[in-house]
Amino acid sequence: MRFKTAVALVLLGLLTLLAGIGQKTVWAPAETVTATAPADAKAAPLTVIDQKLRTVEGGTVTIKVKGEGNFLLAAGRPDDVTAWVGKTAHNTVTGLSEDKKSLQVERTDGEAAAPSPAGSDLWVSSENASGELDYTWSAPADGEWSLLLASDGKKPAPSSISMTFPNDTSTPWAVPLMVIGALLMLAGAALLVLKPKGGNRGISGRGGSAAGPGNPFTKRAKAAVKTATGSSSSRMSVIVAASTAALLAGTGAAAQASQTPDPAATPGASSTAAPTADAGGGPVLLDAQFRRILEQVASATDSGDAAKDSKKLATRVAGSELEVRTQNYKIRSRVASYDARMPVRATKLLTTVVTSKRAWPRQVLAVTQGEGNVVPQLLTLVQKSPRENYKLVGTSPLQPGTTFPSIARNGTETLAAGDKSGLLYSGQEALSGLADRLSNEDSTFKSKLVEGESSPYIADTLSYQADVVKSGVNGKFAFTHKVVPDSAVVFRTADGGALVLGRLTFNFDGTPKSEGDKLSIGNDAAVLAGGKETTSGMVLNFAESVAVYVPPTGSKDPMKLVAATRGLVGASFK
Repeated sequence: MRFKTAVALVLLGLLTLLAGIGQKTVWAPAETVTATAPADAKAAPLTVIDQKLRTVEGGTVTIKVKGEGNFLLAAGRPDDVTAWVGKTAHNTVTGLSEDKKSLQVERTDGEAAAPSPAGSDLWVSSENASGELDYTWSAPADGEWSLLLASDGKKPAPSSISMTFPNDTSTPWAVPLMVIGALLMLAGAALLVLKPKGGNRGISGRGGSAAGPGNPFTKRAKAAVKTATGSSSSRMSVIVAASTAALLAGTGAAAQASQTPDPAATPGASSTAAPTADAGGGPVLLDAQFRRILEQVASATDSGDAAKDSKKLATRVAGSELEVRTQNYKIRSRVASYDARMPVRATKLLTTVVTSKRAWPRQVLAVTQGEGNVVPQLLTLVQKSPRENYKLVGTSPLQPGTTFPSIARNGTETLAAGDKSGLLYSGQEALSGLADRLSNEDSTFKSKLVEGESSPYIADTLSYQADVVKSGVNGKFAFTHKVVPDSAVVFRTADGGALVLGRLTFNFDGTPKSEGDKLSIGNDAAVLAGGKETTSGMVLNFAESVAVYVPPTGSKDPMKLVAATRGLVGASFK
């Protein structure tokens, strides 16, 4: 019986050991698992791949897309992708089926077409393909990232999508089975080696004593043998059972933990979850995006400046800057000596200021200097809506000797023009104060808004206006500087203050003193007015781009003019 038990234990242990080894070799799980989109999903012009799929299984995710013709796969923040998609009909890949073989796709009805997403400033990166694309999905920066798949916004987006995820290759039972198998085999071997109780009992002669002289075992020796060999099979069984129970208890808990899904990463989770703090409060542009946008802005302005053609500016220039450059081209085509606008350079980017406000319109600021820039200049760019790209709306050179205020580069707060939170003056008050300071020699803001000794923009403006009045014996002249409504852009500075950028209109009004008196204007204004002299009066219009630093609440320092320039945009006779 003991022999049969031993053999049974050895065989059982061998099978258990082989089962454990098999889980690590023959039956080992595949390293990756591939899921495909359902073939019967209704076509849509756009397909969104939810950000959760990038991390649902951990590790690197690869995507294979097949489609007809050209298509694009773009990466952007989830809220940016959602905003760009808008009301267009689209499919959303939201998760995995339970067996991880199928992608779950949700349909959202809406408008039948959208503009082409190619070239949008919202994408941190994009891949163009024809027919087939293999894409490795990696995060370009911290935070969440979604994908947008489209053809041209009108044709259906490719529907053949497969995603390959890292698979769970853990085998929690493999090692325990190998250990249990080894223990069972050792138990069986021990039964064969160890002798049973009483197996070495001495042979006594008739009427002889077991402890007699002829018996090789003394009582003490017998007691020792009994202690060593007594109930050997039962004790071995207890040891094996105890070891097995301990292993099962430990590995069972591990197996249960490994099989319990993480609620945050459950396949098929909805894509409508609220955005994270990073997605909602991070900078609206990464450095790579900003540089790409700035290069395109510089290229557009270079083309327009070289050809003196404002149509070449349309894709990347708007607002005040478009108006100023358009009139500049018109004047320079007739007056060769008229100065060109300062060129926009992307080769030397000194700093960037990016809003963390994710609603539109979005404003960003660059400080650049390159060939043709005597001093650094501030470039203000605005994105009005998700499907529009950033456009240059203002340029203004830094005043000589002026120190640009420190502003967080990883995204800073932008304030409404009338918001005075933590500031001595709101953005609107700062611009209004500058307008009054430029219009009146005795402005109430004379001591509240100053400029550096080496940057006399205010002083030069007041001196020019006074000289015109003094020398213009034949006319009456008036000068006004007014804030352009809704032009203020306010960025919070690192010290709690603010940098306010905006536009003023500078009007120069002249009327003859007496009947028959004539007023003359320069060659540059004559191009826009259609003549050089008038007996009825004239009006010259300039656009001024300015930037003012506003100290934080509690500071005793005055506001400071950081940057300013003007350009002639209109001239007419009364």
